[in-house]
Amino acid sequence: MSAVGEWLDIGPVDQLPALGARTLPVRGGREIAIFHTANGEVYALANQCPHKQGPLSQGIVHDTTVTCPLHNWRISLVTGEALGEDKGCVPVIPVKIDGGRILISRAEALAGVAA
Repeated sequence: MSAVGEWLDIGPVDQLPALGARTLPVRGGREIAIFHTANGEVYALANQCPHKQGPLSQGIVHDTTVTCPLHNWRISLVTGEALGEDKGCVPVIPVKIDGGRILISRAEALAGVAA
């Protein structure tokens, strides 16, 4: 991982499997889950379901949602909101792709780090 101003370079998109996820540890903060959809979009969320803190990175990715592996809550990768009748929200980390590299927002990625 390297820093590019306000963005952190976390690696190449082609290292992230389609319909898969990888985790990014944050020292002193919340682990981040990076998701790759079937149509090539990349999203990042805190790696905790708002229900029982299940590891979203181990869930199933469908279009722009992920299903928590513990209790089947569906979470929007776009908004972080729980869908359907479930209520709760997961912090979203802004992502952009530049030259085939995944960049995440430094401020949001480090928001859970204690000062």
